[in-house]
Amino acid sequence: MEPIETFYDVMRRQGVTRRSFLKFCSLTAAALGLGPAYTAKIAHAMETKPRTPVIWVHGLECTCCSESFIRSAHPLVKDVVLSMISLDYDDTLMAAAGHQAEAALADTIERYKGNYILAVEGNPPLNEDGMFCIVGGRPFVDQLRETAEHAKAVISWGSCASHGCVQAARPNPTRATPVHKVITDKPIIKVPGCPPIAEVMTGVITYMLTFDRLPELDRTGRPKMFYSQRIHDKCYRRPHFDAGQFVESFDDEGARRGYCLYKVGCKGPTTYNACSTIRWNEGVSFPIQAGHGCIGCSEDGFWDKGSWYARLQDVHQFGIEANADQIGGVVATGVGGAVAVHAAVSALKRAQVKRQSSANREQA
Repeated sequence: MEPIETFYDVMRRQGVTRRSFLKFCSLTAAALGLGPAYTAKIAHAMETKPRTPVIWVHGLECTCCSESFIRSAHPLVKDVVLSMISLDYDDTLMAAAGHQAEAALADTIERYKGNYILAVEGNPPLNEDGMFCIVGGRPFVDQLRETAEHAKAVISWGSCASHGCVQAARPNPTRATPVHKVITDKPIIKVPGCPPIAEVMTGVITYMLTFDRLPELDRTGRPKMFYSQRIHDKCYRRPHFDAGQFVESFDDEGARRGYCLYKVGCKGPTTYNACSTIRWNEGVSFPIQAGHGCIGCSEDGFWDKGSWYARLQDVHQFGIEANADQIGGVVATGVGGAVAVHAAVSALKRAQVKRQSSANREQA
C-alpha cells in the first residue's frame, strides 16, 4: 500500500505556515470542547497520522446530508475533503461517473483494506432482493455489504441511514432498513437528523482523525458530544415554557412575542440534538428560532408518530398546564402549609414542656 500524505504535509504543500497550522489546531481543540493542552496533541496527530481514506456511498435518500455537509463552516468542507481526509469515492461529489467511478471504488477497497472509513448516506431496501435501489447496475445493499466488509468503521449519516426515516414509514413497501440492521459486525456511529447539522458531521470526522478512535457514544450509538442534551434544555424559548407562555396558533400574539411552541407541536422536549447550541448556517438560526417547532427529525420513528403539529402528551413539568401565577400560588400554599405545620408542632412541644414542669412541681 502506497504511503498517504499526512494532514500537515498537505497544508504545507498548499502554502500554509507553521503559525497558521498551530492556530488551526487550537481552534479545532476549542470547537471540540477540549482544553488548551490538547492543542499540542492535535498538532502531533496532524503531523504524524496519514489522511484517512473515506468511501461515501448513497442509498435511498434525498442527498440532504451531503447538502448540509458541503455547507460546514467550522471547519470548512474544502479543508475536510481536500486536506483532512482522502475522499476516494463519493458518487455525488466526485468527477468520475459510470465505469470510472466503479473502478475507483474497487481500487480504493483493494488499496486500503481495513484502513478506510465507510460513510453511508441513505439506507438499503431489502424487498425484491434490493431492486428498489440500484447503483452501478447492482442493488445498493450488495455495494453496502462489499464496502463495509473491509472498513474499519462505519458512519451512518442522517436519519435515513441511522433509523430508516421516511422511506421506512408504514407500510414500508420497499423494506427500507437502517444500516446497523444490515451491517452487524462493524463499529457504527449514528449521526441522525434530516439532515444532520453540518458542523456535527465535520466534528465527528475531525474527532476520529485527531484521536484515531470513535467518539463516546450513547446507548443508541450517537456521539454524546452532540446528542447528550435535549433541544429543549438549551432552547432560548425555555423561559416561556417554564412560565406557561405558549403559542396557541402561528398567527397569535404569543407567536409574535416569541413564546414557547410546545402547544403547536414542538418536539424539542423529547429530541436529543445540538440544534439549539450549534444552530444552522454558521450558527445563525435553527427552526425554533425561525418560528417553527422542532419535528424531532433526529429521533427514531418520528415519521410515524402523527402530525408534526400534534401536541406532546407525555411531558410533565412546570409550565405545561399552569401559568406563573398558578405556580406561584402552589408554591405559596406549600410554604404556608409548612409554616402552619411548624407552628402546630412548636405549640405541641410547648404544651408538653408545660405539663412536664407542672408534674415536676407537684412531685416536689
